[in-house]
Amino acid sequence: MQLIHTLKEAYLAYEAKQSFNPTYPTLYNPADYILKLGGKKMRPVMLLLANHVMGGELEKALPAAYAVEMFHNFTLMHDDIMDKAEMRRGQPSVHIKYNTNQAILSGDALAIMAYEYVLSNYSPELGWNLLRIFNKMALEVCEGQQMDMDFEEMDEVEISQYFKMIELKTSVLIGAAMQMGALIGGASDEQAMHLYEYCKNAGIAFQVQDDVLDTFGDQAKTGKRVGGDILNNKKTYLYLKSLDLASANEKERLNELFSSISSDEQAKIDEVKGIYKNVHVMEYASQVMEAYMQLSDSHAKSLELETEKEAFLLKFSSMLVQRES
Repeated sequence: MQLIHTLKEAYLAYEAKQSFNPTYPTLYNPADYILKLGGKKMRPVMLLLANHVMGGELEKALPAAYAVEMFHNFTLMHDDIMDKAEMRRGQPSVHIKYNTNQAILSGDALAIMAYEYVLSNYSPELGWNLLRIFNKMALEVCEGQQMDMDFEEMDEVEISQYFKMIELKTSVLIGAAMQMGALIGGASDEQAMHLYEYCKNAGIAFQVQDDVLDTFGDQAKTGKRVGGDILNNKKTYLYLKSLDLASANEKERLNELFSSISSDEQAKIDEVKGIYKNVHVMEYASQVMEAYMQLSDSHAKSLELETEKEAFLLKFSSMLVQRES
């Protein structure tokens, strides 16, 4: 994956050159902190990749890539507050390192600055198209986050509702990144939409894998405490599908565990994981991820790219899902 490495290095070099207003350090230091925490930089790289496969110039796509990464980190800062998550990428979350008010306001500033990078570097026609995609994505991400929070108060959540939530909360952002990159690279609207669907469906599989890693992953690799979703009573695919598969006693126990805050956090995590393993929910999660990956692949093939570029897209999406962090 030398191309991905090259695109990531180009993006990181561009990001390193950007700076915030030094007059207000208490506002911008938290934003600078989260951007420098590392991470895979997957979203800006995917925008640059779409631009590349459509034959675009790298330099032209970098501002939009930075906009996508700023917006993504804005959502992380606010999500960590809502989820009461104390760690992000193996380090204290922004609201822990600084304070909640700073994290909220600094996140707002990141989102606003993202729009500057979308609008200030492109022709009026292209800028408008990018803004239209960006606005649609931003609103859908908010809708997905609200759905996620609503699920915490709902007694019953359908698996179809869960997939709609992760589509909005996670997948539309990476899909929009590729759609924007494709347009910057000169793609037609149809080609850009195929790349959006390619990435959106891979993103759903990516999120199911994220749920799996949250419960069964290695904390040293994920940078987050294993079992965080369980402790926060998150109605993930693993939980919802386990309810379908569980015996009456197991279902009753799962409902009990996910309707309360346990004083013994590790005991709760271990018991839920035991039920998940007993009903073999991981096998169903693997089947679901495979189905979404097949749908993703079909859109990559519909682009009718050169064989080498098509093969690369198929390999790249597979790499995103088959990960340990």
